[in-house]
Amino acid sequence: MRAWKAFLAASALLGRRLDQQLRSDSGLSHAQYEILVRLSAAPDGELRMTELADALINTKSGLTYQVTQLEKAGLVRRRSCPSDVRGVFAVLTEVGRQRLVEAAPGHVGTVRELLIDVLTPEQLTAVAEGLGEVTRRLREDGG
Repeated sequence: MRAWKAFLAASALLGRRLDQQLRSDSGLSHAQYEILVRLSAAPDGELRMTELADALINTKSGLTYQVTQLEKAGLVRRRSCPSDVRGVFAVLTEVGRQRLVEAAPGHVGTVRELLIDVLTPEQLTAVAEGLGEVTRRLREDGG
């Protein structure tokens, strides 16, 4: 019970603080920042919306909303898939890439300050291995 309560509290507080920092520094939500990160790491800066939703562990409707907001800001554009009429790609724009470059240092610094630097190397290893195993099992179960 102690581990569960600590996980819930830490994840909620960390998520809130990261979202506040990103909104304040770059005008992005944490979800929007993660979309830009995934697109920047993808070949040609683009991913199918279904792949992006899976990678972010988000619903398609939730992702569609976030991509629409990014599109309105000129950070992402959509393009149709030539081989599948139902398929849509999210594509990182140069403006989006620049916003990510500007936002990354503050975000990384906040993650370090609030999580990485708080834990010992052994604790970080335990958290990474433990939560990695939970993620692996949930993905195997189709979650």
